[in-house]
Amino acid sequence: MSMFLEVVLPVCMIFLVGYLIQSWRKVDIKPISTLAIYVLTPALVFRTFTSSPLNINYFYMLVFSLLLLVSLIIINKVFVKIKKLDSQTESSLILSTSFKNAGNYGAPIILFAYGEAGFAFAVMYMVLQSMINNSVGVYYAARGSLGISVALKTIFTMPTTYAMLIALVVNIFDVNLSGAIQMPIHLLAEASIPVAMIILGMQLATIRFTQIDWSLLSFSVVTRLFLSPFIAFLITLMLPIDPLLQKVLIVTAAMPTAAMIVMFAVQFNSKPQYVSTVTLVTTILSIFTITGLLIILD
Repeated sequence: MSMFLEVVLPVCMIFLVGYLIQSWRKVDIKPISTLAIYVLTPALVFRTFTSSPLNINYFYMLVFSLLLLVSLIIINKVFVKIKKLDSQTESSLILSTSFKNAGNYGAPIILFAYGEAGFAFAVMYMVLQSMINNSVGVYYAARGSLGISVALKTIFTMPTTYAMLIALVVNIFDVNLSGAIQMPIHLLAEASIPVAMIILGMQLATIRFTQIDWSLLSFSVVTRLFLSPFIAFLITLMLPIDPLLQKVLIVTAAMPTAAMIVMFAVQFNSKPQYVSTVTLVTTILSIFTITGLLIILD
């Protein structure tokens, strides 16, 4: 019970603030989201990558991410083949199960559960997951009309990519930044996570349940909330990683479907109603599943 009260409940309360504001005032989310994407998150990424020592953990995160993604896509393809489903349904299943909310849900959970040390890992992983979402996620949302090259180009439209690259240069060459530069970056970075959490709550308020195939919904929920962290656990057993990093990766793998994926599904018409429903259901159920997982890993 203490794990829920000390870790999950505070995060959910901030989500609730965003949900209530959106339900009450019908706020335009786009300018707030733009602020978070183009200013706050790059500041957080820059601060993290300049202050964290470069080590082999970056490589292990990449290996972990690719193995987990490939495993989940294979599971989806096997399910689609057994059920004899069409390619559009396959894309919606992959979108709803293979791309998790590592940023505005996963990072704060890790912060509350494992402190600043775990949070540093979470931010690094968040950047990597964002790049995967904006490349492979876009590809599966738009593969009927766009090629992989278009999906890959989206990575270089994201300011977090440039923030990470500049920060790595600063870190590698040990550039000494003045306080006049570090202070505003620090202040913007501190605002990143709470604003992102409020945005998620606002996004959830715009999602509505639709008529749904319950067998498909059950598959997506089980894959996202249960199979994903189990596969993550198996992968981490094969990697010689820090125990704290292992916990961060497993917990992050148990996060609900990323809200960003809903936008991709809407933009490219990959059954957005279904993807939206899975996002809402997995987010609600994750309150309980993540609490249980944190207790198991404690």
